[in-house]
Amino acid sequence: MELADGRVGLRPIRQRDQRAWREINQRNRDWLRPWEATIPPAPPGHLPPRRPTFRQMVRHLRAEAHAGRMLPFVVTYDGRLVGQLTVAGITWGSMCAGHIGYWIDRAAAGRGVIPTAVALATDHSFRVLGLHRLEICIRPENAPSRRVAEKLGFREEGLRPRYLHIDGAWRDHLVYALTAEEVPGGLLNYWHGRSNSGPHPQPR
Repeated sequence: MELADGRVGLRPIRQRDQRAWREINQRNRDWLRPWEATIPPAPPGHLPPRRPTFRQMVRHLRAEAHAGRMLPFVVTYDGRLVGQLTVAGITWGSMCAGHIGYWIDRAAAGRGVIPTAVALATDHSFRVLGLHRLEICIRPENAPSRRVAEKLGFREEGLRPRYLHIDGAWRDHLVYALTAEEVPGGLLNYWHGRSNSGPHPQPR
């Protein structure tokens, strides 16, 4: 499916995105590296891990999507690829939850693109898929990403020590969370109200 609000869009990642995706990642290497997931070293006696190629990554993301465990999107601005957003770790049964990860081209940052994209993905996850809870896990040092979660009313719930392997080491992450009951009018509506008229209270 494709989701859009104004100039911001979300659509499934495709193999033909490779050139644009690589160009953005190479140009933003220093901007993205401190927040990028990395593969932990292999145990003694095992072969060192290899990063997947773009084509392998897309095949994996699509397989996870078909299995109902992930929503892999690229973020577009005026139709141009500017980043990536994934709703991953989707768990059904008694939990009905997932977590959101994202990155954006530095040239497109500061325009409300990622908050709008997160709001679009959240509303789709709650209203269409039927998820109940979403998390965003962020390194404490990543102030811009924390501002995204806070602008959208995600609650800070605490610290997960050495939670993810990022930029070559196990890093602490702050957990931000939101449940469907907290945004009965939709997160995109809340975000529009906040961005149009200044600070609002937490969505309830």
